Amino acid sequence: MTTTMGESRVSEAVTCARCGTTADELPLTWVSSVERGRTLYYCDRCARDNLRSIEARLDDVWW
Repeated sequence: MTTTMGESRVSEAVTCARCGTTADELPLTWVSSVERGRTLYYCDRCARDNLRSIEARLDDVWW
């Protein structure tokens, strides 16, 4: 894992948790989610298609 300006950035192959699309390293357009202690990544297409369900899981402090 590479750290840039205090932010964590994955520099290894990642797989979309929803559709299985893979990328050599984490694209900036992908979304990450921490669920039950695991960090999951969603490709831009899956994130866009499922935006409402992603928003529904955000803590109340975001709203």
